[in-house]
Amino acid sequence: MTIEELKKEALRLTPEGRASLARELLSSLDALSDAEIEQLWIEEALRRDKEFDSGAACASPADEVLDRARARRK
Repeated sequence: MTIEELKKEALRLTPEGRASLARELLSSLDALSDAEIEQLWIEEALRRDKEFDSGAACASPADEVLDRARARRK
């Protein structure tokens, strides 16, 4: 089963079922070692860098991002 298939199945659960599953999944991350956590962050950084290089993602100056975030809070 792929991640997408699993996600579709999980989204069919009741809100309570999804909340329970989310708690268990998040809890399972607490058991990771520092080395495993570091590896996950490295993989995420590489994925984001690849998206940026391919043009699938773009960068924005921090002040613009913060201005947009503040505007949404109003």
